[in-house]
Amino acid sequence: MSEKYQILSVDDSKTFKDFVNFPYLLYKDNSYWIPPIKSDEKKLWTQHPGLRFVEVKKWVVYWKGRPVGRIAAGVNHRYNEKMQQHYGRIIGLEMYNDEKAFRLLMDTAIDWLRSKGMKKVHGPLGFTNLDTQGMLVEGFDQLPSIASVYHLPYYKTLMKKYGFEKENDWVEFHLKLTEAPIKKGERGTMILKKRFGFELFTPKSKSELKEYAEIAFDILNQAFAHLPYVIELDDDLKEYYKRKYFNILAPRYTFFVKDKDKIVGFLVAIPSVSEALIKANGKLFPLGWFHLMQAFKHPKGVDTLLTGVIPEYDAKGVAAMLFDGLHQQMLKDGVEDIETTGVFEDNHQVISNWKNYEHIQHKRRRTWIMDIV
Repeated sequence: MSEKYQILSVDDSKTFKDFVNFPYLLYKDNSYWIPPIKSDEKKLWTQHPGLRFVEVKKWVVYWKGRPVGRIAAGVNHRYNEKMQQHYGRIIGLEMYNDEKAFRLLMDTAIDWLRSKGMKKVHGPLGFTNLDTQGMLVEGFDQLPSIASVYHLPYYKTLMKKYGFEKENDWVEFHLKLTEAPIKKGERGTMILKKRFGFELFTPKSKSELKEYAEIAFDILNQAFAHLPYVIELDDDLKEYYKRKYFNILAPRYTFFVKDKDKIVGFLVAIPSVSEALIKANGKLFPLGWFHLMQAFKHPKGVDTLLTGVIPEYDAKGVAAMLFDGLHQQMLKDGVEDIETTGVFEDNHQVISNWKNYEHIQHKRRRTWIMDIV
């Protein structure tokens, strides 16, 4: 390796600053990257409750003293216990199109994972499945939703050349709300109310919405338990994600279905804030909040974030009732565009529902995997 390259462990304020700031440098002229709020990024790496059970090491690679890439490696002990496997994970990988720098980052991370007894490495992943995960491999000319990711085309080339193979893909859709899905949702809601007595409701305020956060996370624990990369959300994780997400949600775009006194499903959507976050450029002040509030007041589209249904209610049409609630609110706001969150490509039930709309499957993100022993 050329002496011009240097890789440093993130052990002090200087390297931590370079680690956090690097994506903002890498994507500064890219019109598709959505800058996260920088203060949230700092908290992610220092205050995330997942750090209690995910052992993490971070590095920055420099060329002639200038940062050209970053990587974190993690061992999620809870996930490994659940799966009875020795998985290491790649977190927060970002780099210029520089194969030498990429190999130095990956070699260093994998050597550390081997030292921890790991036998496979996969990713990119977060600390839990509610953090951003996956690498964009299709849709480089599309604006991501707040729940998705953006990467450059050379990332997948470097991963393949290094020896990684596909583990799982999520696909994302752009939907157009037209008369057909509106009428189908209305009919479904009418039938479910009559047959089961289900009730669809929306919280009236943010304080009321927060009261339902615990129930929503409990439903997620049941609905997502069988999926890859999922661990059960404990009280600390629930509180973290409640503060992170439920403080910014618009109550009118959150929907719950109740069977008598039992909440059996929910849907969380949000007016699209992607363009607002680009304008904010990682900062809430002085104008970031203004751009976000304008996006909420005058939405141009809607991003779906999470949908969860208690498993025994899956076949009873709860999800259709939830989406009818979304349709009706979109009609009130004069909005017809929906960006879906990612679904696994083999989730044929959900994907078939998207095909009721005018739709395009325009983005794909991937987790990669490789043996390291």
